[in-house]
Amino acid sequence: MSKGIAGDERPDTQGDVRGDAAGAPRLLFVEDDDTLAAEVVEELTARGFSVRHEGTGQAALEAAMYENFDVMVLDRMLPVLDGLGVIERLRAQNINVPVLVLSALSAVDDRVSGLKAGGDDYLTKPFAMDELAARLEALLRRPNDTRATMLRVGPLEMDLIDRMVRRDGREIELLPREFRLLEYLMRRPDQVLTRTMLLEDVWNYRFIPQTNLVDVHIGKLRRKIDLPEEAPLIHSIRGAGFMLRVPD
Repeated sequence: MSKGIAGDERPDTQGDVRGDAAGAPRLLFVEDDDTLAAEVVEELTARGFSVRHEGTGQAALEAAMYENFDVMVLDRMLPVLDGLGVIERLRAQNINVPVLVLSALSAVDDRVSGLKAGGDDYLTKPFAMDELAARLEALLRRPNDTRATMLRVGPLEMDLIDRMVRRDGREIELLPREFRLLEYLMRRPDQVLTRTMLLEDVWNYRFIPQTNLVDVHIGKLRRKIDLPEEAPLIHSIRGAGFMLRVPD
């Protein structure tokens, strides 16, 4: 890993970038557990990412300020400068690289604090590599301004301030949970969203119960969003989950 910088010198990063950087998404992975880091770097490199690993918050901050990364995975509990401190300093410098926070802290308050600090997503340890990769791909597909107050996907429009939803000008009344569920879908168009992801991120479950809660709410939301005469936007993906997709 690169050392700290002195003065205006840029850190030497050549040895830290793994994989083919040409056309590959550039990912900064920040984790002080070297064993876990080696496993994740190897797996993400095999999945087509160009990965740089740092083990401290200060080194991560320096790397992100000097280099352009497409996405960042940041452990919350880091020595000296913790993950939330890194995010806050980056945002203060108008560095808006998407950040996925990794943490063993799974309480709702911990998730909220991670997002309020400027994180874009939050994944608890232990985690499945498939889910980490899927979330990173979703972050890479987001528009640059992920903090916009107006979301638009095809004919759907969501005003996050006035809490209004419209489809082709038709106003749609949603209950709070339905609104949150649709917002989650609209921020991840064309992404397969598993029931586990929805239960964790929309309902904030810390365990996955045997329930049809997601299916029931998707059904209610679909009846409001997709009228019989309209092209369906909410799709069920057999054996996988759900997707918000605009027809070609």
